[in-house]
Amino acid sequence: MSPAAPDDSLTDASEARAPLVLAVDIGTSSARAALYDAAAREIAATNAHVKREFTATRDGGAEDEPEDLLADVLRVVDDAHARAAAGHLQIEAVAVSCFMHSLVGVDAGGRAVTPVYGWADTRAASEVPRLSELFDERAAHARTGCPFHASYWAAKLLWLRRAQPDAFARAARWLSFGEYLLAQLCGDTASSVSMASGTGLLDVRRCAWDEEIVAGLNITAGHLPRLAADAETFALSEDYGARWSLLRGRPIFAVEADGPANNVGAVCVTKREIALMIGTSGAMRVVYEGEPPGDLPASLWCYRLDRRRVAVGGALSDGGGLYEWMRETLALTGDGEQIEREIAAMQPRAHGLTVLPFWAGERSTRWNAHARGAIFGLRTHTRPAEIVRAALEAVALRFAAIASDLEAHAPGAQLYASGGALRHSRAWTQMIADATGRTVRLSRAREASSRGVVLLALENLGAIKNLTDAPPPVYETFTPDAEAHATYREALARQESLYKSVFDPRH
Repeated sequence: MSPAAPDDSLTDASEARAPLVLAVDIGTSSARAALYDAAAREIAATNAHVKREFTATRDGGAEDEPEDLLADVLRVVDDAHARAAAGHLQIEAVAVSCFMHSLVGVDAGGRAVTPVYGWADTRAASEVPRLSELFDERAAHARTGCPFHASYWAAKLLWLRRAQPDAFARAARWLSFGEYLLAQLCGDTASSVSMASGTGLLDVRRCAWDEEIVAGLNITAGHLPRLAADAETFALSEDYGARWSLLRGRPIFAVEADGPANNVGAVCVTKREIALMIGTSGAMRVVYEGEPPGDLPASLWCYRLDRRRVAVGGALSDGGGLYEWMRETLALTGDGEQIEREIAAMQPRAHGLTVLPFWAGERSTRWNAHARGAIFGLRTHTRPAEIVRAALEAVALRFAAIASDLEAHAPGAQLYASGGALRHSRAWTQMIADATGRTVRLSRAREASSRGVVLLALENLGAIKNLTDAPPPVYETFTPDAEAHATYREALARQESLYKSVFDPRH
């Protein structure tokens, strides 16, 4: 493992190169805003951040109140705007990234009539069999790039129609939080192709709403947001223009999906690079210019970055969120550095545990929302730190399975990683290198999704010619250990066997 590389993703306001872009990144566990310069470097003094959490319900819900989420976004923009004004900085454009797969219903006046339902909400899992009765899943997957699963809109809409008929009837349109935010700020809204592709209702080949699925759900395209043109921009309403004078009249780009944007921030935009991100959840993707693959395996999805570029990959619902759950639930003593030292000192699989890391249900590779977390092999002398290590290894093994399925779409691609969970755990990053058998290059940039939407904005503004010309972030390199890789290959086989025993009724 190489020594930590310096972080050149930050710059001083005095060294910033115009144009400056305000980036807003909205996650399920935080909201952030900061200014970036023409070299896609964050201007450190402008960073604003607020932590937040979706409400988890005992029946599998993951939801938030739209007004509460909006208030957090306004708070970080207020803060970043004030810092920019204090530094006499001029903002040329606004770019926003937002978590994918959310759903909120609004009435004819644009007022929310439901909570914001997040990707981790599994209550719609009961409707997945109904989708298989209504549609040919294989054909739908080929068109939309999305398997039938509770995280996507089709299942959520069926569930809402059944479980909350009054709210469903009041909804004149269905939006992601990104479109809801744009409507509040600008009085107009549209969905970027990237955000729409994460609904499961978009034909990713035609970049249009899928008529068969929309009609089969007994809704119309009028219930869905308009699809924004690439590089389309919006302007703040009069009230918000008065609130943020530096943003008055400035172009605001349609909200981009944080997943594909993460690839852009890591400058992983060809088939030569695979991007791995672990934040609260995790994903592994390849983004490239061209058409969706004609032979997409059932384990993977295909989204869009824009009308020229697609994103193929897999996602896990449990990532850094599982690490935090372990730390809190096991009441681990000591600070994060002490825990990191303990798990780093362990040998692969020395704990003797096998973990199924599906606390929030399963997405890739089998898309079983009914799957649940399991720890097998506990003994009286098992220590909490060993359970944590086993859980992190289990997530690494799931990414090894995704990487294997991605190989056909990005043969021999190099693996680049980002995300706060990995930046704070070099031990976990090493586990992923060992589990996948690939060298992992960990970005030192703090927010790859924010950097990604900035680079997209700079491309649309003409400040850079193409995303492939963007300056890459600095990386720290983690090299796989051959002996550890062999151990993890055996561990993956044990994990697969346990999964079949617990969750596959045909086994």
